[in-house]
This record gives sequence, C-alpha cells and structure tokens, in this order.
Amino acid sequence: MISTDVYKAADLLRNGEVVGIPTETVYGLAASIYSEKAVRKIFEIKQRPLDNPLIVHVASIDQMETLTKDVPEKAYKLAGAFWPGPMTLLLPKSIDVPKLITAGKPNVAIRMPGLGLTRELIANSGVPIAAPSANPFGRISPTTAEHVANYFPDAISMVLDGGPCRSGIESTIIGFDGEDPVVYRLGSLALDEIEAKVGKVQLRNQKDVAPDAPGMLSRHYSPKTPTVLCDDIASEIGNRSEEKIGVIVLQHKIESESLTQKVLSPQGDLKEAAKELYATMHELDQAGLDLILIERMPETGLGVSINDRLQRAAQGK
Repeated sequence: MISTDVYKAADLLRNGEVVGIPTETVYGLAASIYSEKAVRKIFEIKQRPLDNPLIVHVASIDQMETLTKDVPEKAYKLAGAFWPGPMTLLLPKSIDVPKLITAGKPNVAIRMPGLGLTRELIANSGVPIAAPSANPFGRISPTTAEHVANYFPDAISMVLDGGPCRSGIESTIIGFDGEDPVVYRLGSLALDEIEAKVGKVQLRNQKDVAPDAPGMLSRHYSPKTPTVLCDDIASEIGNRSEEKIGVIVLQHKIESESLTQKVLSPQGDLKEAAKELYATMHELDQAGLDLILIERMPETGLGVSINDRLQRAAQGK
C-alpha cells in the first residue's frame, strides 16, 4: 500500500482513483478534480460534509490561472513570495472548476505545494489535484505515510511516501475582500510573514456552518483521548485524578515520574514544535491514556497557528 512510485500514483489519479499523497504540511487524500466519482469518494471515506470545500493543488501559476478569474494583484504578490509553499489562496473560480470541489461557492482554494515530489506527481498526472488532509473528518491530521495507512487500511489502494512532513500543520488560507487580504485559516505560514508582504490582514477563521474554507470548524484535529489545552499544566495535573496522563510541552518537562511526557522542541523552536505536533499527538493518542494535557504555546509567530489547532482539538474545557 505504501510506495515511493510517483508514476504509479499519477497513473492511479488519471484513472479516477483516490491516492494518499505527501505534502510539506500534512498528507492528503488526492483525486483529480475532474473525476466526480473520485472526489465523492474522498468525502465518503473521510466522512466529510459536502458543504466543506476542498483545496486544489497545482504545479504552476499557469495551471492556477486555468482555474481562476479576476485574481487580485496582492494574490500574485503573495504567490511570488510564498509559492511553492504552505499557503493556500482563495480566489474567484473559473467555470472549469466543478461545484463539488468548492461546495457550490464562487471561490476555489488553490495552493502550489512546497514538496517537490508533490509537484512532480501533479505534473505527471496532468491534472489539478483536490486533496484534503488524509484523516477521518475531525481527527488528527497525518504527517507520515504510516498515519494514512493506519487510518484507511482498505479504502485506498496506495499511499505515496514522501517521508515525514517538514512543516507539520496545514497551509495558511488567504482570501480577499476586494483587494484586502483575509486569513480564513491560520497555518504553517505565520501572520507576521504575510503582513510583511501585503500589510495588515483581517482574520475570519471560524465558521461552523457551510465554511468558506477548510479548517474553520470549532472542533477539528482531535485525538480520541480526551484532550485539554492548558495555561498551567502543573496546576491542571493537581486537579486531576486519572491514572494515566500524557503531557505535551514546548520545551520544559514537568517534575513528575508518573506522567508520559513529550517535548516538542528542546530549544523552544516553534517551527520544530509545529513539525512535531501532530506526530506527537498521534503517539499519545495510541498510548492508552485517560487524558492528554497540552501546554499553550507563546502567542507569537507560529505559536498563534499551533494554539489555533490545539484549541480546536481540545475536549472538555
């Protein structure tokens, strides 16, 4: 099931199959945007609501332009600065984009992935690829081929192995209100990096009914194990009587022998923390714990995006 054969993966996509694919952010469930059967299968195997639009992955600006119209000048400026990379642009769609992809909305979410293997796959398949994260709807996103295979052992025929994802959380989604940039999903591209290129941006990143972009729902990215986001883990532990508690911290472990503890970055590097976040959550979710406590990250740079993910993942508080 897991393979490094990019040509086989491209052939499967051309023939209307769903394939697990790597990107630099998370692994995706991919299908040609022109195969309605394959795109519907993505929604079915993820159990994803049809009103939640998909991101289309392209290999070039030329390919983007066949799928869009009336592209704002600042969109081109952002694409020039951050593509290929972990940024998705929400743009007015052309008539070539099926309504199923956009959930009937007038805009299409498009990105050019930073992983060269993914762009090679798109180029070899000859079609733009729709690819939401390769996890059951609402669960932790996958950052290795093994995560995908564990989620869907029988539903898909192949997972293309590109190694562990180097960014580790989803792309940042940016749309436009006229010419003004609007962030619909916080992600691997930090707000301050965006604002350095196009000035102040609006943030509209929560909508639970018919969302404008992926990742806007208030509950998402969740482990099965009850999970709490904490400002003060030590005091939270003191209020808990569960036998088995797992702890995820940025840099410094809690003084305790009874906890299962994971450090995201011994150096306190938020990029490293983002890269390790989902893999660490997967590990603790499979460890037979009663509870997972996660330390809130500093509200700066990628810490803002990580906290957004953790807030949506947290249960019970």
